[in-house]
Amino acid sequence: MTLTVVCGGFWGDEGKGKILSYLALSDNPAIVVRAGVGTNAGHTIEFENREYKLRMIPSGFINPSIRLLIGAGVLVDPKVLFKELDETKTHDRFGVDYQSGIIEKKHIELDSSNGHLKGKIGTTGSGTGPANVDRALRKLKVARDIPELKPYLTDVSVEVNDALDLGLKVQAEGSQAILLSLFHGSYPYVTSKDTSAAAICSDIGVGPTRVSDVVVVLKSFVTRVGTGDLPGELPMDEVKKRGWTEYGAVTGRPRRAAPFNYELAKKAVRLNGATQIAVTKFDIIFPEIAKANDINQIKGDAEDFINKIEDETKVKVAFIGTGPSAEDIIDLREHI
Repeated sequence: MTLTVVCGGFWGDEGKGKILSYLALSDNPAIVVRAGVGTNAGHTIEFENREYKLRMIPSGFINPSIRLLIGAGVLVDPKVLFKELDETKTHDRFGVDYQSGIIEKKHIELDSSNGHLKGKIGTTGSGTGPANVDRALRKLKVARDIPELKPYLTDVSVEVNDALDLGLKVQAEGSQAILLSLFHGSYPYVTSKDTSAAAICSDIGVGPTRVSDVVVVLKSFVTRVGTGDLPGELPMDEVKKRGWTEYGAVTGRPRRAAPFNYELAKKAVRLNGATQIAVTKFDIIFPEIAKANDINQIKGDAEDFINKIEDETKVKVAFIGTGPSAEDIIDLREHI
């Protein structure tokens, strides 16, 4: 089995796009398939001095040999999708499942209206919540109903399982994170479906026995966009002082922040069945290792931090993010 599932461990914004793009380059999978909710979550990828903020196209697009897919469980906004296809120039290697749901204008209008969830719990207004309501009521359009998507339609489950049968590598990318799960997150301040590794498998049409590794991505400090509880939350002036100021990839809203939370990390590992951990933004906490690629540069307090994460979660850290680029990674897999 060669299926690697990558998912978020806090409230999103952990740097999954960075880990996903690195794995696309280092592991050279045949397929990268996007799972998750839809356009309400973005991945930021930096590669060759260019930044991409993507809500539809899988982060592995930077490797030109990879087939890029969107699973049946994902909601698609055709307008956003076609814009990103043009931006990434990936038309010839992209596919979307016949049964991926379609976000329509009415869903976006409802999601952004006064009195709806955007005002109450801080949703992105992208239409995903109302679209998932229509999906549950069995009145949502799906990709096969949209003529413009016809050239890209495929059965993602068949493609992924066939690739695995051939011994090829497949990478599944989740969006958002476990603490935004409809079932396991900080309800009601959550998204409109589950976001766990198990849900990722369902979204792309594979059984759990096909998974080789589950990588849970944890940022070196915790951030959250929108409303809802954030244990240990720091005042914004303290966030700025520490250099932790960030903005949401989709909404541009400032991210609230708190120090790394070991109890939440343990919860993320448990709910996702993690086999590996990726720790990102390590260079923000420890500037001396910025852009490092060598494990020997992790010393002193930095090494103690990694050791404590492993001791608390009982899972090894396999990746350390040391900068914004896809190549700014210390890959520890050969050491674990």
